[in-house]
Amino acid sequence: MELLIPRGTEILLRDLVQERTGIYYDQDKLSLLLEKLSPLVIDHGFHSFLDYYYLLKYDEHAADEWRLVIDAISVQETFFWREMDQVHALVDILLPKWAANRNGQSLRIWSAACATGEEPLTIAIALAQAGWFERIPIEIYGTDVSFAALNKARAGLFRDRAFRNLPSAVREKYFTKEGDAWRIDPQLHARVNWDRANLVNREDVARFAEAPFILCRNVFIYFSSDMIRRVVRTFADYIIDPAYLFVGISESLMKVSNDFELTDVGRAFVYQRRDFCD
Repeated sequence: MELLIPRGTEILLRDLVQERTGIYYDQDKLSLLLEKLSPLVIDHGFHSFLDYYYLLKYDEHAADEWRLVIDAISVQETFFWREMDQVHALVDILLPKWAANRNGQSLRIWSAACATGEEPLTIAIALAQAGWFERIPIEIYGTDVSFAALNKARAGLFRDRAFRNLPSAVREKYFTKEGDAWRIDPQLHARVNWDRANLVNREDVARFAEAPFILCRNVFIYFSSDMIRRVVRTFADYIIDPAYLFVGISESLMKVSNDFELTDVGRAFVYQRRDFCD
């Protein structure tokens, strides 16, 4: 079926998708957005993308449809042991400094866009290897906007592609072969609290961001500068001492936000809320 695209409809859809999810499609990627949405439009029997726009914008059941849209457009590509210099900086340098004067206080770490779960589980593995779970109470939260991604994370079953950076000895220790996949150790998997959060929704962010360490890595590459500024501002409003924000190594806040200052920790660069910088 050839779908009609009335003039300006792709812009309306692009702007609505950004408003609700944060994901932004440049002019040269609008065709990709339409391609991802086409199966959903066809499933409704629509002949025009404009009909689908009206459904998403005004229909009383739009919330259910947005779940499908988010699953269709979200990027769920991640893997274990990704950008480990930052994880080592957190576990080996920042966490010991944080714990030194906290007298056993509970620690919260938030992986703010965890996709299928490899990032928060990487953190859990690193913490287990360093013996932190025996020393202090630790809460790890792994959230994502996609229900499909979270379902995979909750299942705890991973294909070989997810292990391309993980040392084989670590995989053998914390995973068990199950058919053509690997299941993470249930006790370690239970260390992560899985939940849904939309980063453009201030109420969602507020539920998790009262933490000294927030990881939001390889997410902002899909956001516009204005949306990054908005999300980072919300992080800044809720993050607590010592207020470290981890973004992907290819991402920068330098031209979009003054709330955080770039600092080096070990072999990694991370951002710290300016009010808490030494």
